[in-house]
Amino acid sequence: MSIDDAALADSLRRLSHPGADDGSITTALELVVQACVDLFDVDGAGVLLADEQDMLVYAAASDGPGRLLERTEAEAGEGPCTEAFVKARVVTTSDVTAETERWPVLAAAMAHLPVRAVLGTPVVLGGVPVGTLDVYKEGQHDWDESEVAALGRYAEVVATTLGAALQAHTAGELAKQLQYALDYRVVIERAVGYLMAKQSVDAVAAFNALRTAARSRRTKIGLVSEHVLETGGLPA
Repeated sequence: MSIDDAALADSLRRLSHPGADDGSITTALELVVQACVDLFDVDGAGVLLADEQDMLVYAAASDGPGRLLERTEAEAGEGPCTEAFVKARVVTTSDVTAETERWPVLAAAMAHLPVRAVLGTPVVLGGVPVGTLDVYKEGQHDWDESEVAALGRYAEVVATTLGAALQAHTAGELAKQLQYALDYRVVIERAVGYLMAKQSVDAVAAFNALRTAARSRRTKIGLVSEHVLETGGLPA
């Protein structure tokens, strides 16, 4: 897959002058994901963004299966999107329903939906991952390097949309979420690295340990991360 530069330029012009756009960040993201489906040979697309606990939450999707894919990943804390966010790199699968050991909850949830091949790429703002752009195909598919590169470029469109909304003060509560993600990302990454070394686990497992501790105590993951770095362990 390669980006048609003329089509991309036209898409960006339409996103800059959406006509029916009500000025909200939600509408802008919905336009971005629909344009993604129109530009690339994919069946659906969606965006997850970090909330104030640096946990991914649903932001926008092009269709029903895409919404369920996004929401299942956000709730389960597993899948291409979560790994792309935590590891800050593109993560793919040719058939998500076959990933029963890697992502058991997601694989089961997608079994009866037209979602098979999934690609997740991080959305980076100010050098910090603040969410993911995710696309899927209804059939099995091995993603190639050109597709990874093309969709990585398009993730920059999402970042540009978020940045413009923040500058225009139209992001509302989302601005607080993104600012928290930006402020605490380094602390969270350090805590993830510490738990990886101490518990001999991978980055996603370490991140989910912080996530679970934050949820169970109804506190923010940044505060849990600070506790880990100060005391050497998760809160009791």
